[in-house]
Amino acid sequence: MSFTLTIGEQAPAFELAATDGNRYSLDSFADADVLVVFFTCNHCPFVVGSDEVTRATALKYEEQGVRFVGINANSVNTHPDDSYEHMVKRMAEQQFPWVYLRDESQEVAKAYGALRTPHFYVFDKDRKLIYTGRGVDNPRETSKMEVNDLDRALMEHLSGQPVSVPLTNPIGCNVKWDGQDAHWMPAEACDLV
Repeated sequence: MSFTLTIGEQAPAFELAATDGNRYSLDSFADADVLVVFFTCNHCPFVVGSDEVTRATALKYEEQGVRFVGINANSVNTHPDDSYEHMVKRMAEQQFPWVYLRDESQEVAKAYGALRTPHFYVFDKDRKLIYTGRGVDNPRETSKMEVNDLDRALMEHLSGQPVSVPLTNPIGCNVKWDGQDAHWMPAEACDLV
């Protein structure tokens, strides 16, 4: 089995604390026609560099029943800036249009096979995976981006077309796994394409 979820697989269940003080599960978003789950964090330059494009994409498709859920699974032992307290502060400052969840145990990141921050997973109404990988082709400097893979996948799916490029390699910082070097990745976590 591959480390990362493969196209057509079911979204793994989760129940995690959010920066708004509530807990959310996969079922909390049952009303969404499309669910975008993405692994993110507070500090990574690839996340910070592309947050506004992600915001614009979330807002663009909000009225079409698309919901976004950000999950931070980074170890605070590796990167203290990724603590829950820093997440709350960042959401207060940025007011992102998504729920921001903390995966302290990293079990959800392992279930999804998150490789980098950011790493996007798009699920249809039945919560089958229809796209996974990068958001854009230059997340660190979006002024130089040429391709918005996430936007294309959502646009195609919502217009009833198959997703033309369902799999890309995420571009970003490694997920910071607890007890490991900051650049460590599981042996079975290789490029997706």
